[in-house]
Amino acid sequence: MYEEIFRLNASAEAGAHDRRWIEQLWVLGLLLAAILLYQMNLGDLPLRDWDEGIVAQVAREISRSDTHWLYPTLDGEPYFNKPPLVHTLIAIAYSIGGVNEWTARLPGAMLCAFSVPLLYGIGRELFPLRGPAIFAALVYLTLLPVVRHGRLAMLDGAVLCFFLLMVWCLLRSRRDLRYGLGIGIGLGLLSLTKGLVALPLVSIAIIFALWDTPRLLASGYIWSGLVLGMAPAVAWYAAQWQHYGASFISAHFVSQSWERILSPVDQNSGPPWYYLLEILKYAWPWLLFWPYGLRLAWSNRILGWGKLILVWTGVYLLVISVMSTKLPWYVLPVYPAVALACGAWLAQVWLGSDTYSPSPLNPAQRLRLYPRFGVAVLGLIAVAAWGSSIYFGLFLHTGKAIPVTLVAVALTMTLSGILFYRQDRQFILILFWGMYVSLCLFVSSPSWVWELGEDYPVLPVAAMIQRQVPPDQVVFTDYPNHRPSLNFYSDRRIIAAVTPEQIHRYWEENPHPYLLLQEKTISELNLKHSKQVAAAGGWILVTR
Repeated sequence: MYEEIFRLNASAEAGAHDRRWIEQLWVLGLLLAAILLYQMNLGDLPLRDWDEGIVAQVAREISRSDTHWLYPTLDGEPYFNKPPLVHTLIAIAYSIGGVNEWTARLPGAMLCAFSVPLLYGIGRELFPLRGPAIFAALVYLTLLPVVRHGRLAMLDGAVLCFFLLMVWCLLRSRRDLRYGLGIGIGLGLLSLTKGLVALPLVSIAIIFALWDTPRLLASGYIWSGLVLGMAPAVAWYAAQWQHYGASFISAHFVSQSWERILSPVDQNSGPPWYYLLEILKYAWPWLLFWPYGLRLAWSNRILGWGKLILVWTGVYLLVISVMSTKLPWYVLPVYPAVALACGAWLAQVWLGSDTYSPSPLNPAQRLRLYPRFGVAVLGLIAVAAWGSSIYFGLFLHTGKAIPVTLVAVALTMTLSGILFYRQDRQFILILFWGMYVSLCLFVSSPSWVWELGEDYPVLPVAAMIQRQVPPDQVVFTDYPNHRPSLNFYSDRRIIAAVTPEQIHRYWEENPHPYLLLQEKTISELNLKHSKQVAAAGGWILVTR
């Protein structure tokens, strides 16, 4: 009898060891796949305007001073917009690899890559089987908006990583309260990344905990973690208030946070359904399965995974939809919930069961897993991709990258549509692999930062300014839009003049003025004793 007991115990230990090994392989595989996708061609394109240019410039000024990490600046002026955690990480990257596009984008891209195995971990905590967690992580890995914005020198990749860390620790603490310490760490990192943006995200965690496991809110580990995790954020905010006083409170909490809720910033507004349209535009092909996943979550709302998906999706979409300021990347934190819902539904399709059990289905039940609507959607995407590949390849002559990417998408959708029509579950594998390859091709092309084509190229103009204009010298331009990327690459402060009178006043009041003008503007202004120093990209540098 003892030998039998020993044999059973040894078998159980071996099975547990094998399961841990499989878990480690999945985590490692997802991480490597994410790093490959997020690092490919990362530094080959210039930084785009606004967020990338501003973040990169703040990071450079931090790297040049011993105190700017505590009191960050932009063009020498106090920077009150966001806390400096990600900017400081970029400054560290600058110190190792120099100031360039790759080091500017590296920290955010790596953090976003780490969020992929974190979502897998969340799925393993939520679902009884491994399949939904795997499918959810693969959906998240191949979502275009997450990949594109996660690769940019912005804060959103870090926000996704820290929020998913907080959620994973919350779910893990249901079995081991010591993981409650990680909840506070995740919240503290969120607060040091985007400030008050942490509030709607932490509200998701609180509402879920109240609904699913209210006993967690009385855990000493969680409260200790909150104190420890938030201590650095509280200390940083206290330092800003002590150093700047009411000006920091007004700029950071009012102008940069509260006013974004009440009124649109820089005319970035939209209807309440703005973010649903963003998801509708960029979340394909996974958007096809999202409604089914939400319905499945609703029917399983007594379970933890159903509760989390519903709370996460509903609360966050509601919060950002009522805000007056609308920006595309505000919707990114909802995509992990979209991936979890899609993963739950795709696992049902893969198992061929409504209940995650291997019981066979009758024809009517099986048809619900392969609705004809899905065949139509995949077919339409395939037709659009084939047509676009021909159009870009034969008529626009944009190079080979975009047509090849579109051909990859078209092949993926065509094969998936055929398998879906045949009710063959292998269509899921074709979708995952095809979307991953298509995204690799896309980020290897010069089109993944498509905003660069919306304005004149800054690199030749910035190089001209850097050669001809002394350091710390301000340059005025008649271009109406402020371009932070031009400031970053030229390492000079470029101010957009509002009126010709402003340019004339600057010209008369400064002994050594520098103007960046177009030839038409120079003739219209008729500046006295002007001298054209250099020209590049259709712009002329003028001084006295």
